[in-house]
Amino acid sequence: MPMTRWPFTEEHEQLRKSIRDFVEAELAPHAEEWEEASAFPDFVFERLGELGYLGLAYPEEYGGGGGDYLCNVVLAEEMTRCNSAGLAMGVAVQTDMAVPPLYKFGSEEQKRRYLVPAVAGRKIFCLGISEPDAGSDVAGIKTTATKTDGGWLINGRKTFITNGARAHAMTLVARTDKDAGHQGISLFVVDTDTDGFRVEKTLDKVGMHSSDTAEITFTDMLVPDEALLGKEGEGFYNISWELQGERLIGAAGAIAGARRSMEAALAYAKERKTFGKPIGRHQAVRHALADMATEIEAAQQLVYSAAWKVANGEYPVREISMAKLITGEVAWKVVDKALQLFGGYGYSMEFPIQRAWRDARLIRIGGGTDEIMREVIGRMEGL
Repeated sequence: MPMTRWPFTEEHEQLRKSIRDFVEAELAPHAEEWEEASAFPDFVFERLGELGYLGLAYPEEYGGGGGDYLCNVVLAEEMTRCNSAGLAMGVAVQTDMAVPPLYKFGSEEQKRRYLVPAVAGRKIFCLGISEPDAGSDVAGIKTTATKTDGGWLINGRKTFITNGARAHAMTLVARTDKDAGHQGISLFVVDTDTDGFRVEKTLDKVGMHSSDTAEITFTDMLVPDEALLGKEGEGFYNISWELQGERLIGAAGAIAGARRSMEAALAYAKERKTFGKPIGRHQAVRHALADMATEIEAAQQLVYSAAWKVANGEYPVREISMAKLITGEVAWKVVDKALQLFGGYGYSMEFPIQRAWRDARLIRIGGGTDEIMREVIGRMEGL
């Protein structure tokens, strides 16, 4: 029986093994190919859905596995073994960012129409929050949804939309009342083949190359009344809830990826020789690896503590914000040190550590920047 570690059970570890076997056998061998193609194929979602990995914590009545939140953490950790953070991020958008609001706020009809096929991998989702002038400032979004006969007329622009070029549907944040502040924002679920929905371009990024990231416009896009997700005017609060899950899953994946980079550097330090001995025998290198291992362990335990609270029905915004902040900084620091230990080989495109180095930088921006996390934490400390 697999060994367990807090907060996981034997069932979690069995799940971990099955995901790991799948990822290493069916995804990891294609990492280079999909990076060069700047996208992984849609059948990855179908395969994940077939295996039940896209709905681990959803009820069985919607095609889910009936598991707990820690199952999602296991998936996020093991997906890092695909050797392509862009792929892992594209999947995480489906499992923990764009689709959860459907389950929590959607009508039964919306769940049947969108949640069930999303869990099965037949519908790919994206999340429409960020705009050219509103990223971390969700309250500043300018995309509007105006009530009209037969539904809502939507106009505006979204950017940095993961899965945006391929998605069948979008969970969209729009302003339904220009004068109501936070209370003037609502959520919608929108089919991407709706007239007026246009993918303007896909973005060329420093890292995450296998993940498509799009800029999207809406021009007089008419959606029906039943496209409203949850209640009108509650979108800001509902999407703020969603962001907590996004941040924690991002933190779990980031620190798991950092651990893999540290392990690669450790293995290299045992093999690479300078001045007649392995570089790991030099004090500077040994101490660097010791620092990396310590910082990873500390950050990971904070992630697990926050995840355990979520799994037990709490809403630990403070701890999630701390986990997002520290894992982003530790992951970037660790991967940068790992590249340094690889030396010139690390800077070569022939070694995968350079890709991990480029990919790791995003966690400190996406889902809420370091600066925003510090603001949230500071306010919760009473400042």
